[in-house]
Amino acid sequence: QVQLVESGGGLVQPGGSLRLSCATSGSTASLNRMGWYRTAPGNQRELVATIDRGGYTNYADSVTGRFTISRDNAKITVYLQMNSLKPEDTGVYYCWTRNVFTKEYWGQGTQVTVSS
Repeated sequence: QVQLVESGGGLVQPGGSLRLSCATSGSTASLNRMGWYRTAPGNQRELVATIDRGGYTNYADSVTGRFTISRDNAKITVYLQMNSLKPEDTGVYYCWTRNVFTKEYWGQGTQVTVSS
């Protein structure tokens, strides 16, 4: 089993920044791709960004150029730096990972609210 714990969410004004972190524990040796998804009110969960062990990244079009995903392979931790935040970025952000056997794990989520 793998446990994921997110931190760093909160309330920020439009144009502001937040940095999310996701720490892992448990059977982390087989983890490969890690990333972030989000759920906005009334919407389905959507991909925000992912990154693999080699540093290859993938972003949703809506966050490209504003968000940066990174990871620390030694700590098996993934980060999401969010800049130029917009009200439409509001939602619950979930940490996600998948191991080499394609089993997926999810964190509990952290709330991000962008509002003046």
